[in-house]
Amino acid sequence: MVRTPAPADHASRVLAARWPALAAFALLVMSTQVLWLTFASITPETADHLGVSEGAVGDLAVVNAAAFVLLAIPAGRWMDRSYERALAAGALFTAAGAVLRALDPSSYAMILTGQAVMSIGQPLVLNALTKIAARHFPPREQTAAISVAAGSQYAGILVAVMTSAWLVDVGGFRGLLVAHAALATVAALAVLWSLRLAAHPTDVLGRAPLGWLRADRLVWKMAALLFLGFGAYNGIATWLDSILVDFGHPGLAGPAIATMTLAGILGAAVLPSLAAARDARRVVAIAATSTLAVVMASLAVTQPVWLVYAGLALLGFMLMGTLPVVLEWSELHAGPTRAGTVTGLLLLAGNLGAVMVVLTVQLAIGRPSAALGVLALWAVPGLAVALLLPRSAGRHVATADPLD
Repeated sequence: MVRTPAPADHASRVLAARWPALAAFALLVMSTQVLWLTFASITPETADHLGVSEGAVGDLAVVNAAAFVLLAIPAGRWMDRSYERALAAGALFTAAGAVLRALDPSSYAMILTGQAVMSIGQPLVLNALTKIAARHFPPREQTAAISVAAGSQYAGILVAVMTSAWLVDVGGFRGLLVAHAALATVAALAVLWSLRLAAHPTDVLGRAPLGWLRADRLVWKMAALLFLGFGAYNGIATWLDSILVDFGHPGLAGPAIATMTLAGILGAAVLPSLAAARDARRVVAIAATSTLAVVMASLAVTQPVWLVYAGLALLGFMLMGTLPVVLEWSELHAGPTRAGTVTGLLLLAGNLGAVMVVLTVQLAIGRPSAALGVLALWAVPGLAVALLLPRSAGRHVATADPLD
């Protein structure tokens, strides 16, 4: 006779497994960002090594954004119906793409193929940023879990930017791609193992319509906020070097962006818990968009080195710390059974914003004050959206599906 585990036994196993499950997931999230930005800090060297243009090297990163736009919502829907299968597929695609890139480090076609395969896995992984907390953590710890999961994205960006050149110096491009393949493989195996751990069920059976999502105004306001926040970060990361060189500060952009990203990791760790404890999520959104306007406008007027570092550190803390605040709010609003779909929409909006802001700032490149002015102007609609957010967050108040 098979003994059915008592509810208390299951609850204790869920509690014991929560941090190992989150650690495995965070490592996989970090690896997706490392693979995405492998060549960002070594674009000229990569172009010479592969015998292609720098624009073609840039396309290796663009593949990820394009795939996310196409797959974000379907991936989120699949994750809401079958978390284990969707996340397992995301882990396998991520590792497979990384391994493909390492098979022939001198072939642009092979690296592009690997990048495309890995890009299929990225939305399947990132759409779980809030579901991982709902599945493994008690309510009082879910905000912290989302902070860790979201912060691992920034950690991956930092690892990619700061280590790619060193890995090439030590082991050449083969060493770089093999190291990244090893990271992705270990992360994928860890996640596959973690899927066997005890968890709270959050999947929805069936295929409920998306009418609730189209009618949910708060989710769309959150999407607009991330459209502008993601866009501003990517606009700064993409064009800061050109802007600072025009201002007479060559070589300053790399350390400044690293400072901004480190501050963003701190913001992701600190802001969500503070905002949740005080029900001040709207305040954080208003502060972040206001900070964007003030910092960009100030740097457009004057650019002492100390102000570049201080301004970008403050902006990174507020702007990047807002992502987990919004993600936690979205899960609180929509509920864990819809978290994958909502997260997919929010991250899709962020990727679209990245493209739009980068392109608009590009129009002013060569006129550094104007370029910073464009970034400051993007904060205006962001502030307007933040002011329209409700002052207090409700819990699981999304419009019900007809088939629920």
